[in-house]
Amino acid sequence: MTKDTATRLIHTRGRRLAQKTVNPPIERASTLLFDTSSDLYGAKPGYGRMGLAVHRELEDALCVLENATFAKLTSNGLQACALAIGSQVKAGDHILFTDSAYGPTARYLDRRLEKMGVEATRFDPRCGATISNLIKPNTRVIYLESPGSLTFEISDTPAIVDVAQQRGIRTILDNTWGAGILHKPLDLGVDISVQALTKYAVGHADVFGGAVMSRDKRVAQDIIDCGDDWGISLGPDDAYTALRGLRSLKTRMDAHEAAGLRIANWLSERPEVCQVLHPALEQHPDHVIWKRDFTGSNGLFSVILNTVSPEGLKRFFDALELFSMGFSWGGFESLIIPCDPQLKRSKGHWIDQKVGPLLRIHVGLETVDDLIADLRAGFEAMGE
Repeated sequence: MTKDTATRLIHTRGRRLAQKTVNPPIERASTLLFDTSSDLYGAKPGYGRMGLAVHRELEDALCVLENATFAKLTSNGLQACALAIGSQVKAGDHILFTDSAYGPTARYLDRRLEKMGVEATRFDPRCGATISNLIKPNTRVIYLESPGSLTFEISDTPAIVDVAQQRGIRTILDNTWGAGILHKPLDLGVDISVQALTKYAVGHADVFGGAVMSRDKRVAQDIIDCGDDWGISLGPDDAYTALRGLRSLKTRMDAHEAAGLRIANWLSERPEVCQVLHPALEQHPDHVIWKRDFTGSNGLFSVILNTVSPEGLKRFFDALELFSMGFSWGGFESLIIPCDPQLKRSKGHWIDQKVGPLLRIHVGLETVDDLIADLRAGFEAMGE
């Protein structure tokens, strides 16, 4: 019997101790003990950093989630992005990366890779097959994030992958927004899918984690080797918490999607709002591509306000009681942040023409009517 992803996420289990339990045991160990020298040097894992039962079960669940055959755990999402990229390039190589990449990832590409002798060039996330015009003889990787961070462009991933495959270039996609439930990059031909488990996978704003997934054996070995060289690991308690979060991922995502769409549609009717950047809305410029490549949405999107004074914007935030201001997203709580201070795009990016401030919203699991009332109170305070 073929089972749905949500069912398989709940029932993907590894070995148990003598007493069968729903959740795996947490084994906290740096040193593992062996009876013979041949076991000592031949065992895998041979050291606690390589992970134990709970790590294997989390990896298996992530493979189910992303339709992967390999998963490597990291201590946070940025580390997962850095590992995926670093495992595929060397000094003298060139990488193309989307202009709407997560800020710390873009910083890693612009700053750290340059010091390692790797050239990095930004590309328009809406370029599609014309990315071929940016490819150099030494281009080794194309790095995508779809939807784009903060500005929510949807890339034509299949078109970019097709160009990359013709030129022997590896592709990596940050799938944190899609979370494996809404988007399957590997099914579209992407070589490596990356997630910050910190967000929707964990789902409770209390643990960091990351993962790098692939179904290509050579790519997987590159990731394993680089991870070993960099000493990358995830603690057992964090792995356990991430695995527990995955069990309810589908149910939570359905709730985030329904609430997010309702609030996005409500905001699109507000006079204070110039534009709602939510790919599931028909007015989004990339809605057709989103509908083709994604199976749903979640609670994360942005809005561009009409012109408002700094004082008015401050009154808006001060009036909010349920929407808190804080980085990250994907938990049960609703969040809202002003994004202009961190908007770093190439010259001529469309966002330069916005009329007012950009706000990113994460709709949590509170009652939607209460959240709408909270935003309404903010807008009323803004207009005073």
